[in-house]
Amino acid sequence: MDAHHLSKRLTAVAQYVPQGARLADIGSDHAYLPASLIINHRINFAIAGEVAKGPFENEKKEIRQLGLEKVLIPRLADGLAAVTADDGIDTVTIAGMGGSLIAKILDEGQDRLSGVKKLILQPNVGENRVREWLMSHQYQIQNEQILEEDHHIYEIIVAEPTVCPVRYGEKELLFGPLLLEQTSAIFNAKWQAELKRCEKTVVQMRQAKTIPEDHLMTMQKKINLIKEVLPDDDRDRNN
Repeated sequence: MDAHHLSKRLTAVAQYVPQGARLADIGSDHAYLPASLIINHRINFAIAGEVAKGPFENEKKEIRQLGLEKVLIPRLADGLAAVTADDGIDTVTIAGMGGSLIAKILDEGQDRLSGVKKLILQPNVGENRVREWLMSHQYQIQNEQILEEDHHIYEIIVAEPTVCPVRYGEKELLFGPLLLEQTSAIFNAKWQAELKRCEKTVVQMRQAKTIPEDHLMTMQKKINLIKEVLPDDDRDRNN
């Protein structure tokens, strides 16, 4: 993968970046995503934020080799601290992290989001944590996508700020309000595997000397929700 050939996952993330956006890509690593968008004339300015020195050096080298130093700015900073008011950022991408970390980055960088009109988030796990943060901070989910690449299933969540209160139920937070409306083979495969994992965990907890009742109850609740969402034939494969 490079700036000229993005992975399937990053290609999917890129499609949600508006034409002409001023982008901040947080956790940018080699800066492949913003570089690709600039090369393909989708945007003409971006910040590539990276908290670790090694990846920061990687993105600096990549930007220099592509000759994009004037329009793609690397920043060594923690999360949204990479963004300044002078940057005029209106779109933020955060991809390839856990959902809890993405929520933490958004929470700690709220003061940097005042001019941001679109968040494009791709958590590797813990998608519900991202949705919970968006709901509690008045961001409406506008798009969701689920895809598979190299035997891993990813979800992309696109949200915009709103003045109206946002309310999602337990099912919507866990599965995605829009993914629930467009269930697919990939969606079913993900939750079939998760159902199997949860049921195995419940068996192990019940066999423990001291049964963790609260954790057991939480896991059983999740199992019930998954069974409500999965088609009957997918549920039957677990039995």
